[in-house]
Amino acid sequence: MVKEAVQSDVKSEMKRIYQKQQAFFASGATRPYAFRKEQLKKLHALIKAWEPRILEALKQDFRKPEFETYGTEIGPLYTEIKHTLAHLRSWMKPVQVKTPLPFLPSSSWTYADPLGITLIISPWNYPFLLMIHPLVSAIAGGNTMVLKPSEIAPHTAQLIADLIEENFDEEYIAVVMGDGLEIGNELLTHYHFDHVFFTGSVPVGKKIMEMASKHLSPVTLELGGKSPCIIEADVNISFAAKKVAWGKFVNAGQTCVAPDYLLVHSSVKDKFIQELKSVIQKMYGDDPKLSPDYARVISDKRFNTLITYLDNGKIVLGGQVDATERYIAPTLIDDVKAEDAIMQDEIFGPILPIISYENREEVLSWISKSPFPLSLYVFSSDKKNADYYIDNVRFGGGCVNNTLIHLGNPDLPFGGVGTSGIGQYHGELGFRAFSRTKSVLKSPTWFDVPLWYAPYKDHLKWIKKIFR
Repeated sequence: MVKEAVQSDVKSEMKRIYQKQQAFFASGATRPYAFRKEQLKKLHALIKAWEPRILEALKQDFRKPEFETYGTEIGPLYTEIKHTLAHLRSWMKPVQVKTPLPFLPSSSWTYADPLGITLIISPWNYPFLLMIHPLVSAIAGGNTMVLKPSEIAPHTAQLIADLIEENFDEEYIAVVMGDGLEIGNELLTHYHFDHVFFTGSVPVGKKIMEMASKHLSPVTLELGGKSPCIIEADVNISFAAKKVAWGKFVNAGQTCVAPDYLLVHSSVKDKFIQELKSVIQKMYGDDPKLSPDYARVISDKRFNTLITYLDNGKIVLGGQVDATERYIAPTLIDDVKAEDAIMQDEIFGPILPIISYENREEVLSWISKSPFPLSLYVFSSDKKNADYYIDNVRFGGGCVNNTLIHLGNPDLPFGGVGTSGIGQYHGELGFRAFSRTKSVLKSPTWFDVPLWYAPYKDHLKWIKKIFR
C-alpha cells in the first residue's frame, strides 16, 4: 500500500509538472533572446554563490578533492555559459541560404526554433557538470526542462534539486527525484518529450531510446566505451606519463572519457611503466589512501565490480583496497588478455590495463575488439602517427599528446559514435541539439512567373532550360 501510494504521488507530480510546462512553453515566454540571456546569467550567478555547497556535496559523494570539483565540475560550466552568452544572439538569428534560379526572386531562410519540453537525465560520475552542462544548452535553445539527477550521487542530486527549486519556477525548470528506473519509466512511457538528453551507460541508453521511441521523442545519448590510449615508440615518455596518470586517475577513474587501456609500443613499454609509477607516486604519495587529492568509488556495487578486475593479468602497481572507504589504489595491470573481464566492459575506475604492441595493425586489431570508443588518445612526436589513427579509428573525440581536455573547449562538439553515443553538444552544437531548424522560403508579391501555371502549352521547353 505504501509503495502504491508513492507511485501515485509520483504520477500526480509528473502530470502537474508536465501540464504546467506545456502551458508555459505555449505562452512563448521562453523564446525571446532577453529571457534566455537573463536565465543564463542567473544560472552563472547561482553556481558562483553555491560554490561552497557544490564542493561539499561532491566531497560527500566521492570524497572528491576541491581542486578536482572546481576543475571538472564548476569551471567548465563558467566557460560554457560565458561562451553561450557571447554567441547566443548570433546563433538565434535567421540565416539566409541560397535560392535556386527557378524560384527567384524568392529568398530562403533557416530559423532555430525551440523544441518544447525537454528531459535531461544525468549520470552519477560527474553529477553536477553533466546535469548543468546540457541545461545550459537547453536554456539557450529556448525550452522548458525536466531534470532527473542520479540518485547514486545523493548529495549532489539533492543540491541540484535545492538550487533549481529555490530559484526557478517548475513551469520552466523542474527536478524530479527518486529511483532512476521507476522515474524514467514513468516519464518516458506516459509523456511525449520534445527532446530526451541522456548521459550514462550503453545498456540504459538502449532502454531510454526504446522508451522514447514510443512517442517518437528524439534523443541525444552520451554513452561510453573502452577508450584506448596509444603510446608510440617516439613518445616523450615523461610528458606522456603525466598526462596519462592525470587523465586516468582524476575522480578515481570514474570518467567516461578516461583512458580505459594503454597500448604501448614494446620498445618503450618498460620505461613508460616505470615513469608512470613514478608520476603516480609523486601525485598521490607512497600511500594514496592518505592523499587528500584522491577520490573514492561512488558505491559498494561499483566497488565490488571493480575489485573483480584485479584478478586479471599481473598487477605491477597498486591493487590495495579498503571496502569500508570504497578505496581502490591507483592500479596498473600488465599482461592482460583480450578475453579477460577487464577488457570486456568500460572499467570506470582507477585500474589501467597495459598492452604492448609491435605495429599499427596490432593497435587497430585491439581497438576493433571494442569498436566505437568515445575517446581516443595518441601520444607521439610524429604528426603522421597521430593522423594515421585519427583517419583509421572511428571515435567520438580525443586528444593528441593529452587526455580529457577536449571536453573543456566549447568550440569542439562532444559526443560518441555508434555504441558510444548519438548526437553531440557543447557550444553551438549544444544550442543546435536543443533547437529545430525551421525552413522558410519567402516570395515577394511584386513579381510572378507565369510559367508555373496551366495551360502549359510551350512551357515545357522553358522549364527544361531553367532547371538545366
